[in-house]
Amino acid sequence: MLDFSLDFPFSVFAWNLLYSALGVLGLLALTYLVAVLQKRHSVIDTAWGLGFVVVAVISFLSSTATTADGGRRLLLLAAVVLWGLRLAGFIGWRARDGKEDPRYAAMLSKAPGNQNVYALRRVYLPQGIVLFFVSLTVQVGMFATGPLGFFAWLGGLIWLIGLSFETIGDWQLARFKADPSRRGTVLKSGLWRYTRHPNYFGDAAVWLGLFLISADSWPGLLTVLSPTLMIWALAARTGKPLTEARMDGRPGYREYIAQTSGFFPLPPRKDS
Repeated sequence: MLDFSLDFPFSVFAWNLLYSALGVLGLLALTYLVAVLQKRHSVIDTAWGLGFVVVAVISFLSSTATTADGGRRLLLLAAVVLWGLRLAGFIGWRARDGKEDPRYAAMLSKAPGNQNVYALRRVYLPQGIVLFFVSLTVQVGMFATGPLGFFAWLGGLIWLIGLSFETIGDWQLARFKADPSRRGTVLKSGLWRYTRHPNYFGDAAVWLGLFLISADSWPGLLTVLSPTLMIWALAARTGKPLTEARMDGRPGYREYIAQTSGFFPLPPRKDS
C-alpha cells in the first residue's frame, strides 16, 4: 500500500531545492571551465551522471535531521551513487582520447558567434534544467516519511535490472568496438540480440525504479513527470532516434531493425 501521511517536511525540503540547484550550478560551472581548457564540451556527458550524485548527496544530508524514513534515504542514495558513478566512469573512459565528440563538433560549428558562449546557452543551460527537474524524484524521495513498502522494493528490483542491462550492454558494445575486424558492422549478440538499445532501456528502467522507490510514499507520486521526461528522451528524443539515425547507413542495420525490438527486450523476430 502507498503511504499518504501528511507529515512531509515541506520547509526543509524547500531549502533543499535551493541547495540542490546550487550544487548542480557549481558542478556545471566547473565542467564548463574544464571544457574550455580542454577545448571539448563533450565533457558534460561525464558530468551528467555526477550531477545526480551531487543532488542525491545534498538531499541525503539535508534530510538527516527530519522525520524522513532512513531506509528509503539510504536506498535512494546507494542507487543514485552507484548508477551515477558507473555512468560517469564509463563515459569518461570512452572519451579518454581527449577528442571532441562529433555531435558537439557539428553543433558548435553552426554557432553564430563565440562557440563557448553558444555552448553555454545550447548545452549547459538545457542540461542543467533537465537534470534538476529529473532529480526531483530523488529529492522528494529523500524526504518521504513513510516506511519502505511493496512498491519501493519493486522499484529497487527494477532499478537493479536496469543497471544490469545498462552495464552489460555498455560492456558488450565496448568489446565489440575494440575488435578492428568488426569495424563498420552491427552488434547483434548478447543483450543486443533482444533490444537495439539495452543501455537506453536500462537507463529508463533505472529511473522507473527510482520513481517507484519515491512514489511508495507521499508526495513521491507527484514527481511522475520527472522519470517520464527521462524515459521519453531516451526512447523518443535524444537517445534511440539520434543513435539510429547515425547507424542507418551501416550495412546490415536495416535487417537488424527488422529483426530486433526497438527498446523493450523481446525475442528476435524470425526472418520473413
